[in-house]
Amino acid sequence: MTASDRARELVLAAAEAAADKLATDVVAIDVSDQLVITDAFVVASAPNDRQVGAIVDAVEEALRAHGAKPLRREGEREGRWVLLDYAEVVVHVQHDEERTYYALERLWKDCPSIELPEHARGRRPESGVGEPADRR
Repeated sequence: MTASDRARELVLAAAEAAADKLATDVVAIDVSDQLVITDAFVVASAPNDRQVGAIVDAVEEALRAHGAKPLRREGEREGRWVLLDYAEVVVHVQHDEERTYYALERLWKDCPSIELPEHARGRRPESGVGEPADRR
């Protein structure tokens, strides 16, 4: 089983919104074969708590435009790792340090990636702050 078309639509919208707010290294993982509670994860990171909040706000706004509301939201107060649960998709926005420490991509390495267009992948971690993805 692979992620549903609806999940893929939400993944793309979330990834684009995160990238628009200068998220770092945006990835999408199809976890539908491993989990029954969701089809996909979107993982994005940012260098500081304020940026994490801006990305979360943008993702929520973008997915609301697609008719999706989060069922659950966790970690907003701390601003280090915010989880947005939309049933079909779970969005993880992490501070760079949490992203490195928890390494969600490694935990889910047996699951296939969902290919994102270049403009939705965000900045590379080693690129300069604010450098658009198309200037790498």
